[in-house]
Order: sequence, then C-alpha cells, then structure tokens
Amino acid sequence: MLIDSHCHLQYAGLVEQQAGVLDRARGRGVGGFLNISTRRSEWNAVIAAAEREPDVWASVGIHPHEADEHEALGMAELLTAAGHPRVIGIGETGLDYYYDRSDRAVQRDLFRTHIAVARETGLPLIVHTRDAESDTLEILADEIARGSFPALIHCFTASAGFAARVLELGLTISLSGIVTFKNARDLQDIAREIPAGRLLVETDAPFLAPVPHRGQTCEPAFVADTASYIAALRDVPVATLAEQTTANFFALFARASA
Repeated sequence: MLIDSHCHLQYAGLVEQQAGVLDRARGRGVGGFLNISTRRSEWNAVIAAAEREPDVWASVGIHPHEADEHEALGMAELLTAAGHPRVIGIGETGLDYYYDRSDRAVQRDLFRTHIAVARETGLPLIVHTRDAESDTLEILADEIARGSFPALIHCFTASAGFAARVLELGLTISLSGIVTFKNARDLQDIAREIPAGRLLVETDAPFLAPVPHRGQTCEPAFVADTASYIAALRDVPVATLAEQTTANFFALFARASA
C-alpha cells in the first residue's frame, strides 16, 4: 500500500471528479490520502472530504502565498480547526521567496504561528519552502530549540546541504513527481541518500505530474509512478519502498493511525 502524503483534492481538475480520482488511485494501490489546505476558506471542504472518505485525512493551514490575506489569523482559530479528529497535520505553511506573493515578514510570522500550533497539538507541521532555505532553517532551528514538534518538508526540491540540516533537526522529507524529471539530477542524488525511515512520497496533485504523465493534470494515482522511480533510484523493490513510506507516514501522522 502507498500513501499520497500531500494532495489537493479540492482544487480544480480534481474536485469535479473527486470520487473517480480516489477510485483510480485505490486501483493502483494507494490506500491513503492527506488532503492539504492552503487557505482558511478551504478548511471546511477539506475536512468534509475526510469525513466522507475513511482513507482521506485533512490538514489545516495557510500557504505562504496566502499569508497577506491571513495576517490576522492567530493560534486560536488554527487550534480549534486542528481539534477535528480527521485533521492530522498543520499546514501547509512555510516560506516562498520565489514568487513573493506575500510580504516576507508576514510569511515568517505566520510560519511561527503554525509551528506553535504544531507544538501544542503534537500534529506534524507540513512545510513548504522555495528559495528560502536560510530563513526556513533559521526559524525551524530556533523554534525546535524552544520545544520540539514533528515536521516534514513537502515536495522537497532544495539543496543537499538543506536536506542534511533538516534531517539533523529531525524532520522527514517528502518527494514528489519532480524527482522523475530529467533535469532533477541533484534531487535524484538526494533521493538515493535519504534514510529509509525519514522518507515519504506525494503527488502535490493536481500539480507536478511525474513521468510518464508530464503535461497532464496530476492525480493521486500517479504517486505509484513516483514511488516506482524512487525505488529504482534506491535499488530496492517498489513493495519495500511502499511498505517503508507507509510505515513512516503512520509513525509521523499518529492521529491517522488512531
């Protein structure tokens, strides 16, 4: 069994045919889906999908692109939403300096708010970072020193040095279909070296369809293609990789096991 540890079932391209999308993934051995929110207005829909489908879970959080629109969001609202039993993660949150769609200081403040909620609830923090390695590491290290919390870097595309540092801090790394791209040689090298117990797989659907689906709307079913590619990189049977990443998912997202 595989778990798609990061998808957006409420996004256009998937929501219109959500039941079919899930059935196609199940037909390829995907037995669980973490449906990720990126703005406050999505929380109800993300949670509702998790209430309907026993193999779908939800996260609550604010993507850094949306930080300016949620500058006033405090811990209380996140904590209330995080209390729902089908919510198993906090995020996605983090820093994105590539597009700079929100003020960087606001992004950093909201990132720390999410961290505080992850620490208080024990739910894993789902981190997005792009062109912001230094600030992401500084905030993570500073906050972990104040009190530990579980966390992962989703859709990892950063440097080997960043990978080494987040692993030292105790984080998990999740790989998306980007690892299958021809120009992703550095990422492929990193994928070979991630400790087996600290690796997850995801689609980030409807984005980033892996080879051989480039150019298509990405679906959670395609996590099987990404997993097969990573297994070949790591020279292990795909069944072994599936078993490892699924065990890692339930170890990290403990509420999903409950």
